[in-house]
Amino acid sequence: MTINIPENAEYIMKALRDKGFESYAVGGCVRDSLMGKEPCDWDITTSALPEQTGEIFEEQGCRVIKTGIKHGTVTVLKNYEAFEVTTFRIDGKYTDRRRPDGVFFTPRLEEDLKRRDFTINAITANCDGKVTDFFGGIDDIEKKVIRAIGDPDKRLGEDALRIMRALRFSAVLGFSIAPDLQKSLRKNSELLKDIAAERINAEFSKLICGKDFAHVLLNFTDIIEVFIPEITPCVNFDQKNIHHIYDAWEHSVRAAEAIPADPVLRLTMLFHDIEKPSCFFMGEDGQDHFYGHAKKSAETAERILRRLKFDNKTIKAVTELIALHDVEIVPEKKPVLRRLGKMGDENFQRLMAVKYADNAAQSPIVRNRREDFKKIEEIAAKAREESSCISLRSLSVNGRDLTEAGFPEGREIGKILRHLLEGVIDGKYENEKEALLKAAENFRKC
Repeated sequence: MTINIPENAEYIMKALRDKGFESYAVGGCVRDSLMGKEPCDWDITTSALPEQTGEIFEEQGCRVIKTGIKHGTVTVLKNYEAFEVTTFRIDGKYTDRRRPDGVFFTPRLEEDLKRRDFTINAITANCDGKVTDFFGGIDDIEKKVIRAIGDPDKRLGEDALRIMRALRFSAVLGFSIAPDLQKSLRKNSELLKDIAAERINAEFSKLICGKDFAHVLLNFTDIIEVFIPEITPCVNFDQKNIHHIYDAWEHSVRAAEAIPADPVLRLTMLFHDIEKPSCFFMGEDGQDHFYGHAKKSAETAERILRRLKFDNKTIKAVTELIALHDVEIVPEKKPVLRRLGKMGDENFQRLMAVKYADNAAQSPIVRNRREDFKKIEEIAAKAREESSCISLRSLSVNGRDLTEAGFPEGREIGKILRHLLEGVIDGKYENEKEALLKAAENFRKC
């Protein structure tokens, strides 16, 4: 069996071979090639020692970066493309549950591959594209299964992030997880507490955008709870309400499944109802109600996202959408344009996607809300088409115009501009400079 090796990767491997060293493409690039996918990058493993690798490519005129040399890795740049070239190695003890304390170089490829995580990631190919598979990875790709190399407990004990990697591969590739590995994932899940939040974040963000993420989240909820314990009250929480057919956690996952695979949107749906259990109220009608849950869920989501080291832009977008996910938008021109003006076009479109997804995971008896959503989107689309005044940017006056007209600088300017925008949206004022300056003067006198 062979795969196609791209020109730059082939050059790196041939250069090593010509100096008498073994070299192979390894890991995800080979796995993806066998699955008919285009690899994002190509990692290379070799029998050459790091210093020898560096010397070979410096002689070739390539730039060599030796920042990973402690663990046997040097980065070689060929035609502005970076390749990590790592010496065959055996790992020492993993006292931090993440990286080996030290490594020992070995001349044998098979010894190097034994230390890797899953069989599908331990397949190699030489510079001619000929594939070598010591551990049945090709068979596991065909069977669509993720299986550990050797003892799963040992593999996960070495590097606990492999727990998240297994879930992520399952979600992204649509592969099942071998029974012994499933058992080990659960047995060792508490080890995730030793892993840096940034690393959990990176894997979780990819996981929730995978095609089979809902299956993973629903079947491995107990593992997700290790680093997001806030979801625990939602699991099996019966929403005794005619609007719902799932418990609070499954509703959130199904809603996330119904929205595009964008991290902001998926995170929004996963956490939009996270405080429903704490806001539970049994009404006189015998139905559960959850007054104030949107605001409280936004606060909890912010706490989770900050703990997992998400960036401020993502946190702001997610929490704003959660806080507004339940807000009612009347499908009429003025309220739609007012909401569009307050949120901006991008966030407004995101909010509508959230509303569609939330409704898709509710009881069929309330699916008629989608007709209102369509009307709202039609009104918004027409406003865009007609270049209606729906934001401060589209007003015919700005802060400078107001200060030049004698209005004092500061917060008052913003307050006046927002008043003018609302007046234009409501049809009270014409979006014309002189008319707006006059309206601003009248507003200031009030």
